[in-house]
Amino acid sequence: MTSNIEKKTLLIIAHTPSKNTQRMVQAVIKGAKHPDITGIQVKYQQPLSVQPTDVMSADAIIVGTTENLGYMSGLIKDVFDRIYYDCLEHTQAKPFAFYIRAGLDGTGTRRGIETITTGLRWKLVQEPLICKGDFNEDFIEQCEELGMTVAASLDAGII
Repeated sequence: MTSNIEKKTLLIIAHTPSKNTQRMVQAVIKGAKHPDITGIQVKYQQPLSVQPTDVMSADAIIVGTTENLGYMSGLIKDVFDRIYYDCLEHTQAKPFAFYIRAGLDGTGTRRGIETITTGLRWKLVQEPLICKGDFNEDFIEQCEELGMTVAASLDAGII
């Protein structure tokens, strides 16, 4: 018997300019697609393909960015620039989380994302993951855990 229950959508938007950042988003996706999480459709989009309708139709969002000159990547900023006004009145309380691949400390990047998402009135559902300094294999495990936690919370109706 097939269930007619619609799956909730977790949208993952990430800027991945290097092999390591590609590995990080793949880990987020892997965590979100954990076999025990059955009620979630995971949708990954690169920044340039994201449209306001993608954001509005998602039940939750995970944003991944690099730290560029002490701020989020230009492509992630571009996503926010393009979706902001269309989504402003339609995505209030949207559950989201984010991670930063920071060469320095991620402070400016975090502040920038939090400022924009506060304006959108989105709801941060997990402490931001800031992977700072030299690349560390622990980042992969942390990203997988982030994806799994957000997806499981969405699946369980917690967020």
